Amino acid sequence: MTSYDPLDMLTTEKINPGTEEIDTWDTEQVLQCINQLDQEVPMKVAQAIPQITAAVEYILERFNRGGRLVYVGAGTSGRIGNMDAVECPPTYGIERDRISALIAGGKDALVNANEGIEDSAERAANDLKEFGLKERDVVLVIASSGRTPYCVGALKYATAIGAGTISLACNLLAVISRHAQVAIEVDTGPEAIMGSTRMKGGTAQKLVLNMISTSIMIRTGKVYRNLMVNIQGTNEKLHKRVKHIVKLATGLQDEAAVDELLLRADDNPKVAITMALGKVDAAQALEALREHDGYVRRALGSLSVES
Repeated sequence: MTSYDPLDMLTTEKINPGTEEIDTWDTEQVLQCINQLDQEVPMKVAQAIPQITAAVEYILERFNRGGRLVYVGAGTSGRIGNMDAVECPPTYGIERDRISALIAGGKDALVNANEGIEDSAERAANDLKEFGLKERDVVLVIASSGRTPYCVGALKYATAIGAGTISLACNLLAVISRHAQVAIEVDTGPEAIMGSTRMKGGTAQKLVLNMISTSIMIRTGKVYRNLMVNIQGTNEKLHKRVKHIVKLATGLQDEAAVDELLLRADDNPKVAITMALGKVDAAQALEALREHDGYVRRALGSLSVES
C-alpha cells in the first residue's frame, strides 16, 4: 500500500516537466527558462485580484479605526513580509507600528535560516501576545505551501481574541485559508527547481503585498495624484525627494521659492502643496487637511481649488 504524502497535493512541490533536464543546460538556457516561468506570475496574481480587493477593504475598515496590519510568516515568506513592512514608514510617513511583520524565529531569522521554528503553532501565539495584538488589528499570514503550522497558530490566536485574519498562499485549497476571514490563493504552480518557493512563490507574495500596502496608503490619504506626499525628509535623499514632489505637485520650479514654501510648511509636503495650490497660509492649509483626514485632494476641494 502506497503511503500518503501531503506534499503530493501541493502544486508548488510538484516536478516541473519542462525543467527536468535543467542541470544539462548552459547558463543562458537556464536564465531564459527562469525568466519565462517568472512571466507567469503576474497573470496568476491577476486572477486573485477579487480576493486581494476584499483583503484591502477588510484591512481598511480596521485600519481606519486605529488598527494595525501585521504580516506573519516563516522563512522566505516571513522575510518578504518584513521587507514590505519596513519600507512603508520611510515611503509613506506612517507610524512604524501601523504595518509590522513577525517572522518565526524573530529578527535573527531574517539573516540566519532557522526553519524548524515554523513547525510551532504555539510559538506564533506567544509571539503575537508579546507583540500586543489587539482586537482591532489584522493578521495577514504568508505561506507558499499554505500549511505552515506557525501561520496556522497565528490565525487561531488572532481569531480567539477577535482580531482580523487574512491568508496568502501559493496553493489552492490551502490549510491556512480555512482559518482566515479573507483567503488569497495564487496558484503559482511548479517551480523551476522543485519546491524552491523563493522563486515564483516569493515573487507572487511580493507582488501581492506591494498591491495591498500601496492600496492602503492611497486609500488613507498618503498619496496625492501619484505622489508620495506623506514622505518625511529624514535624510538628504528623502529631503531632495520631498522638494521634487512639491515641485511636481505645484508646478513651482524656482528652488528658492520651494525652499521658502517648505520652510513655512514646517517641511510638511502636504501642507506645502495645499498652501501653494490653495493660496492659503500654513495654518489654513493644516486646518483644511485636518478637516479632510489628510487627503490633499479633498482639502483643496474644500478651498474651491480644482485638484
